[in-house]
Amino acid sequence: MFRGGRSWNNGLLVLRIVANDLDHNRYGFVTSKRLGNAVVRNRTRRRLREVIRVLPIATSWDIVISTKRAAAEADFPQLRTAVVQLLQRAGLLTRPAPVEGATR
Repeated sequence: MFRGGRSWNNGLLVLRIVANDLDHNRYGFVTSKRLGNAVVRNRTRRRLREVIRVLPIATSWDIVISTKRAAAEADFPQLRTAVVQLLQRAGLLTRPAPVEGATR
């Protein structure tokens, strides 16, 4: 599926993207058993979903975020910074990411 796509990585995550023909994005989150037990894997996925939910991301992409072992020890701000960094490198943010802790 991602044969024609691109990938980027940093110390916590790997981002893989490929264009789709839809008017929305599709997301996948990969957390292997090497990351930790089910509690750790699910917490990491929940945090990643929340980061993605609030970011202004361009549409028509299939996006997969895979975790590295270090992501298990990362707190929410560290995961958010890692995701924003990768999305910026991929050129998927439509405007600058909102500042952490800002109110609406």
